[in-house]
Amino acid sequence: MELIYTNQLEGFDPDKRYRTASLFRGIERDATAVVVVGDYPDIVAAYEAAGVDVSVEEAPAAPLPSAKVPASDELADEVAKLRAENGAVILLLDGLDAGEIQQPGFGELATRLFEALGIIHASVGELTTERDGLLLTVDALRGEVEALKRAVPEPPANEAGEIAALKVKLDAANVQYRANASKESLEKLIAELPKA
Repeated sequence: MELIYTNQLEGFDPDKRYRTASLFRGIERDATAVVVVGDYPDIVAAYEAAGVDVSVEEAPAAPLPSAKVPASDELADEVAKLRAENGAVILLLDGLDAGEIQQPGFGELATRLFEALGIIHASVGELTTERDGLLLTVDALRGEVEALKRAVPEPPANEAGEIAALKVKLDAANVQYRANASKESLEKLIAELPKA
């Protein structure tokens, strides 16, 4: 089997077998002939040592820059702008880590990020104020409920206590009643007492 070692990205012949030259780790035992495209002496030496025919071809030249590719001066300017932008974002993030939002003096992206963080900060402040107001309202309502509870007189502990109080009044008036008399019958007896 013939193998072609290359780093090309396109223009492959479907009837041939290709391997990526930069990923070479060892020979393939069933190879009968090898073509190496480019300067890869380790591939050549490995296959020659195994007794496989090896031919070397020169790698195609890289295409010349077209009008779409910026000149090196333009690239340097873009890299400088990106580094400045990166520096501004780093300054902004360092300020946030320190607990402060500091407006960057430069960088479009950093300035936009600062403005967005300012809006978020203001929204959180409004929510905090609203939450604190609700807490005060809840505390006031709790106070009103407690005041209303204190204003309502305590009801008698239970009906047995009321019955006992009625029996004390009847005993004081020397009125006879059954020991198991109901609350209603005791109230009726008290109502019949002469007014003094």
